[in-house]
Amino acid sequence: MKSELPHAIIKHSRTGVEATKITIIGFGKCGNRIADEFCRLNVRARALRGFGIAAGVFAVDSNMADLAELRRVRPEHRILIGEEKTGGQGAGGINELGGELARASSDRITNAAGTSEKFLETDAFLLIASAAGGTGSGAIAVVTQRLKGSYPEKMVYNMVVTPFDAETADEKTITNTAICLKSAYSVADAIFLVDNQRYAAKGLSIEDNALQINTAMVEPFYELLSAGEEKTPAHIGAKTIDAGDIIQTLAGWTVIGQGKVPVPRFRVPFMKKSDFRDKFSETDNGIQALNRAMSELSLKCNPADAKRALYLLAAPAQEMGVTQFALIGSTLRNSVPDAIMRSGDYPRSRDSMSVTVLLSELAKVEKVADYFNKAANK
Repeated sequence: MKSELPHAIIKHSRTGVEATKITIIGFGKCGNRIADEFCRLNVRARALRGFGIAAGVFAVDSNMADLAELRRVRPEHRILIGEEKTGGQGAGGINELGGELARASSDRITNAAGTSEKFLETDAFLLIASAAGGTGSGAIAVVTQRLKGSYPEKMVYNMVVTPFDAETADEKTITNTAICLKSAYSVADAIFLVDNQRYAAKGLSIEDNALQINTAMVEPFYELLSAGEEKTPAHIGAKTIDAGDIIQTLAGWTVIGQGKVPVPRFRVPFMKKSDFRDKFSETDNGIQALNRAMSELSLKCNPADAKRALYLLAAPAQEMGVTQFALIGSTLRNSVPDAIMRSGDYPRSRDSMSVTVLLSELAKVEKVADYFNKAANK
């Protein structure tokens, strides 16, 4: 009896499966660069998979030059705020000013977000900002609260990027980060915590690293957001992750990670995976991918502190087996013993196996607590 998930014999249907689309809004230089990378993912999904994963992508800043340097966000989706006060030169790292400018423009921002052509398909908003800056760190919580009032039926999530270690010598950086994290936690439905330092490559400057870091930050979202959008029967999982699964998983402090391992692109048709070594390799690939995902979480944390968890296995259909899928789940369960756990499979990848992991409702996050303590002692 084969141990593979029965993709070939299951009659797939989208009935009861809710597609997953988000409207993304970046704030400040950091947030907008990451939003630009989400645009790239959206273009990639459309080109390679025939569907989009973002209902719309917007960029908000008080610095005209930073908005102009974006490569993919549509010009009409770039929103300059506070020009009268800053002359289009930015908030100068002043968190309070960033919040003030966003408050004055909140109606314009929320109204603009509702103009995207796919807005009615939006399940949630994802707002992105650096915690350490001025415009982004001050604006993200203000606009989150405004969106929740304007669109109460939609979830509003934040993605907050913490600073590089080298930046934390500045007292203002510590204060801005603590204020941003506290404000975001008080209003957002969930906060994806992303640590810049986790992605920094040694030997390169921060500027040289920026594109690589931003690319690495958004990549784990690709399969997760694609799985619920898939319409081709051969690529619909036996256990599909959709908007409902993601929404039910996300709450409070959240981290995301993805691990990949290569798999053979072609197999000789008459060779079956009956050999013990092939079976071991199959399950070993899945555990390797899970271990890499856990080691690449967007911010270091104790997985045992998670109250909710989700994993998505994406691989060629012939590489996914029931035993492997169960082993990944049981291995993750050992790390998150108290979490409500959801899972899914996505038979889409051609030459790699990936596991995407969400850990959410983290009871405590040491790095966040450290920022709060340092800010309180200033």
